[in-house]
Amino acid sequence: MQFPDDDNGQMLAAMADAGIDLSQALDVDFFLVFDDQRDAESALEALSGSEPEGELEINFSEELGKWELIVSLNMVPEYAAIVAEETRLNDFAAEFDGMTDGWGVMQHQEGDDEFADHEHGEDCDDSCQH
Repeated sequence: MQFPDDDNGQMLAAMADAGIDLSQALDVDFFLVFDDQRDAESALEALSGSEPEGELEINFSEELGKWELIVSLNMVPEYAAIVAEETRLNDFAAEFDGMTDGWGVMQHQEGDDEFADHEHGEDCDDSCQH
């Protein structure tokens, strides 16, 4: 697969190289950053009414020293769709003195469920009482 030679294209190429199926819908997290907590909260409130299909989360990023609003949308990660969504969200964030700060996806790793119940070993059955 060929991708444009920019940050979004490089991210999609890395995802494809990692074995992620880019033809399937994934939860794509878009990051919006704000210097002021009130601006981030106002943006969150405005998005809450307009993004019913997505999930929203707000937190303070110690690394950035800014408030971060994460907009998680289930979508097929196509280049044009990612660019369009980033542009839309950047324009939206600018209304609240914020801006976009990239995007990403959480990849399910083989064996993630292996540690879900670390108290139980292979010898245990459903009646085990650890």
